[in-house]
Amino acid sequence: MDSDGTHDARGTHATPVPRPAAPPPGAVAPHSGQHSGVPAPGLPPRPAGAPGAPPLPDGAAFLGWLRAPRPAALPGIWRFAHKPRPAQEPEVVPTRQLLSGALIAFLVGWLVWSLLWNGYLGGWWVLPLELFLPDSWIYAHDELGNAFVWYGYYTLIAFGIMIAVGKIGRWGEVWRRFVAPHLRRREAPAPPPPPEEDPARWPQLRAAGAEAAADRLAADAGAGLMRDVDHARIARAWRSVRAGRSPLAAFTDAVVRDGARACPHPSGDRDLPARAARHDLATAQVRIGTTADDPRNPYAYRGTGLALGPELLGTSLLAVGPGGSGKTARVVWPIAESLCLGALAGRAAVVVVGAAGAGLGPAEDYDVVVRVGHPDSEYDLDLYGGTTDPDEAAAVLAEALVGDLVDPHPSGDSRRSTTCLAQLLGPYSAVHRRFPSVPELRALLDGSPGPLGALRKALQEAGQEAMIRELDARERQLGHPGDPGAVLADRIALLDRPAFAAFFDTTGRSTPFSLRALDHPVRVRVDLPERGHADASRILARLVLAQFTASAAVREDRSLFACLVLDDASGTVTPEAVRRVQRLRSANAGVVMTLRTLDDVPRPLRTPLLGAIGCRMALSGLTPWDGQDFAEVWGKEWTEARDVTDRQIIAETPLGKTVHMLRRVITGNAPTARAVTVRQVERERWSASELAHGVPPGHAVLSLTDVRGEYAPPLLVDLRA
Repeated sequence: MDSDGTHDARGTHATPVPRPAAPPPGAVAPHSGQHSGVPAPGLPPRPAGAPGAPPLPDGAAFLGWLRAPRPAALPGIWRFAHKPRPAQEPEVVPTRQLLSGALIAFLVGWLVWSLLWNGYLGGWWVLPLELFLPDSWIYAHDELGNAFVWYGYYTLIAFGIMIAVGKIGRWGEVWRRFVAPHLRRREAPAPPPPPEEDPARWPQLRAAGAEAAADRLAADAGAGLMRDVDHARIARAWRSVRAGRSPLAAFTDAVVRDGARACPHPSGDRDLPARAARHDLATAQVRIGTTADDPRNPYAYRGTGLALGPELLGTSLLAVGPGGSGKTARVVWPIAESLCLGALAGRAAVVVVGAAGAGLGPAEDYDVVVRVGHPDSEYDLDLYGGTTDPDEAAAVLAEALVGDLVDPHPSGDSRRSTTCLAQLLGPYSAVHRRFPSVPELRALLDGSPGPLGALRKALQEAGQEAMIRELDARERQLGHPGDPGAVLADRIALLDRPAFAAFFDTTGRSTPFSLRALDHPVRVRVDLPERGHADASRILARLVLAQFTASAAVREDRSLFACLVLDDASGTVTPEAVRRVQRLRSANAGVVMTLRTLDDVPRPLRTPLLGAIGCRMALSGLTPWDGQDFAEVWGKEWTEARDVTDRQIIAETPLGKTVHMLRRVITGNAPTARAVTVRQVERERWSASELAHGVPPGHAVLSLTDVRGEYAPPLLVDLRA
C-alpha cells in the first residue's frame, strides 16, 4: 500500500539507492534455537531488541506525552504543555514597598482594634448589636450565651478590620508571592480525557469505521510498543487516506497486521539512534531555546520555550553570527534532526549541506550521504539535477558556475551563460542520449577543434539540423569579447580535478543522487570538500541550492515539506537564488542558511535577501555593520517615553521630618515631588549598537514569520536553555 509520502526513496535516479529491508514483525532469526519460546540448551537467551537500538519507551510516558495539552499559541512558542500568559504585563509592586505596606497596614489595624477594645473611641461600635438583638439575648443571666453573643460580635468586627487593612496592605499579593510557592504541592497528573476525545484511542479512526485498527494502535500504545515517530507516521498515513490518496481497506489491514510498525519508512527506521534536542512530533516542533525574561520581549513570550517548525521554516531562515556563536550546534543541527524525524514520519524531505566533519549528525541519521571528493563515498551527485531538458540543465548549471559573477543588482541574471551551455548540452544529448561529463564539458567550452568537430560529425550523421545550428552559433561566439564560454570553462575546471575524478559521472557507472527525489521522505547529507577545494565547494553549494529550488517548485506532491539546510551559505547568495527562495513559500518548502557575516553577501543583495527570508536570526558577536542591516529590516515601533523630573522636598518642621523619615523607610527613597511627561516616540526595535554589544553570549535575537503571515517581533532568546 502507499504509505502516504513514505514512497520508496530508492527511486532517486536511474540506478536505485539500496536500502536494507526491515525484518517482518515477529520473525525469528535463523538458527536462533527458538521454536516454542524456549531457548535451545547451551544458547544464551534471545535479546529483547537489536544491539544499539534505543529502548522502547514506557507506555505511561508515551500516553502522558500524547495527552499533554498543546494549546494554540503565538508563532515560535513551544506548544507542548504551554500555559498562555497575559498579553500585557501586570503591575508589580516592589518587594520592599509591598512588605512595608503590609506591615504598616497590620499595625494600623491593630491600633484601631486596640482603641475600640479599650473604649478610647466610645461605645458606638456596639450599637448595631443592641439595636438588632433583643435585650434578653444581650443581658441574659446565661454566661455561656452572653459570651457567645458578645465574643461572636467582637470576632466579626475584628474580621472586618482585618479585611479592610488586608485590602489596603495587599496581603493577598504577599501571600501569592512569598508564601504560596513554598506551600504548593506537586500537581497531580491530569485525569485521562473522555474516551471520545482521548487521542490514545484514535477517535478519528473509530469515527470512520476502522475500529479494529484503532484497537490495535491503542493496545500498542498502552503496552509501550509505540514511539512518537510511529504516532506521527501513522497519523500522516491516515491523513492520506482521508485525502483520497490511499485506500481505507489497505490502511486498516496494514495497521491490524503490523500495529505501531505499520506504514514504515523505506529505510525501516522508526527513530534516530540518538537525539540532541527536544522534539514534539505532534506539532512538528523542535525547541531551540528559551525566550529571555527581558523587558524588550513581549510579555506573552517571556520565559516560554522557543521552537521552530515547518510553518516557520516554510518562510526560510537566515542565521548570522561569527564562528563559535552556536549556529551549527544550537540552530542547524536541531533543525536538521527535527527534519530527519519528520522524514521518518513521512511528512518531510531534507537535504543538509555542509563541510565534512561540521557536526551535522552521524551518517546513521541519513538515507543518503554524498561525500564529494571522498574515495569511499557510496553515492555520487548528479551534476544536472536529474533533468533531461537541456535548457533546464543549462540554467541550473550556469547558476552554479557563474551565478556569483552576475551583476549583484536584483535585476541581474545569467541568461548569456545559460544560452552558452544550452548550445552545447542540447547537441551533445541529442547524439549521446546523456549529458557530457565534466572533462567533456570542459573540452567543449574551451572550444577545442577535436571535440567540437566530432560532435558536429555525429550530428550530421544523425540528421540533427536544429542542433547543428545551435553548435554553429556557439562556434561563432568563440573568442569574441564578452563570450561567457571562457569563464564557464575556468569554473568547470575547478571540478575537473583528480579528487573528483570518480564523481559527477553521467555514464551510469555510479549511483548519483538527484534532488528530483524530493517527492519522497528522503534524508540526505552532502559533505563538501572545504579543505583544499574551497572554490569547488562554493560551486557545489550553489549547484545544490539551484537544483533544490528548481525541483521543489515543480513537485507533483507538495504535501511533504521540503527543506534545504546550508550550514555555510557564503558565496551561494546570488540574484537568481534570492528570487527562487522567495517562491519556495508557496511550494511548501524552505531554506535554512547560516552566514558568519553579511559581508559574505554582495551589498546590493543584502536588503533583498533579508526581505525574502521570513525568519531572521542575529547571534551574539555580530558586528555593528551587520547589526545596522538587521535594525533596518526590523524597523521601528511606537513606544511610550516617560520623562520624569524629581525634586527633593525639604521638611522644616519636626512633624514633616518625621513623615519624611517614615516615607524613606517604606519606599527606600527620599521624599520627592515628581513631574512626569509621557509622549509617544518612534524608536528602533533593536539598534545596531544593541545587537553588537547588548546580546549576551549564547543568545540570539530572532524574528519570526509563518506561512500564514503571522509575525513575531524580534525576540531575545537564550539558545543554551
